[in-house]
Amino acid sequence: MGKIAFVFPGQGAQAVGMGKDIYDALPDSRAVFEKGDEVLGFPLSKLVFEGPDSELKQTVNTQPALVTASVAFLEAFRAQGISPDYVAGHSLGEYSALVAAGVLSYEDAVALVRLRGQFMEEAVPGGKGAMAAVLGAERGALAELCRTISEEGNPVELANVNCPGQIVVSGSAAGVDSVVQRVKEAGGKRAIPLEVSGPFHSSLMKEAADRLAAELKKVTFNRPSVPVVVNVTAAPVTDPEEIRQLLVQQVFSPVLWQDSVEWLISAGVDTFVEIGSGSVLAGLIRKIDKNVKVVNINTLESAQAPL
Repeated sequence: MGKIAFVFPGQGAQAVGMGKDIYDALPDSRAVFEKGDEVLGFPLSKLVFEGPDSELKQTVNTQPALVTASVAFLEAFRAQGISPDYVAGHSLGEYSALVAAGVLSYEDAVALVRLRGQFMEEAVPGGKGAMAAVLGAERGALAELCRTISEEGNPVELANVNCPGQIVVSGSAAGVDSVVQRVKEAGGKRAIPLEVSGPFHSSLMKEAADRLAAELKKVTFNRPSVPVVVNVTAAPVTDPEEIRQLLVQQVFSPVLWQDSVEWLISAGVDTFVEIGSGSVLAGLIRKIDKNVKVVNINTLESAQAPL
């Protein structure tokens, strides 16, 4: 029997109504949503279940909403008694992974990501930063193009290395626009501007990272029950202080998702369980290695189905 990794989605996976079926059916999952409302001091669950979508899409709401849905689905799935050998999450999803590994309490995680969302939104004035998904480019060539454009005075960097042929760039609006225009220079087919409220995972997020660091210092980090494969290094971490530091770096560093999945597979993982809204990570994992098993836990039915 191979090893199992639990993986958790990040921003972009949100959907109005996510988790409503488990909220209605399972007291343990309902308790997660209720606790979130209590910690944040506003009815987050109402926004998640009823929308409007435009409000749920605001980073400051999306981040706590996704962590809440992921942890609620985790509670639903826990009844099966399956434990992971490793956990990982994509960007924001790393916080859900840390809850799954017992590093952070859900209460601390949801309060932190609400602030994380706020700090990220406030770090760069609206319209000054941007992100784009680049399709078909080779990583080294795209990094080189970003370096060239940055040296011309418009900073832009690799933000998410998602899977072969899909890399997100982030930085100044002018820098990202240059990548979109010049994508063919890096062997890319095209670049699609993303609807985001800031240049996440770029050096323009340093101020947000500094503000988050101050908040992370106030929170207890426990030793994880299983190793957490983190975005910044794509390697397993078990030291609580190191995890705390890496969460600060994560705000302005690229998310090495492809590298993380490849590391997990090399460590013997052959089953990935994506827990939370949507199936974004399942799609990326299949593009990285079509031979591994990928399961989505994003409905009441899937949470109760055998693996």
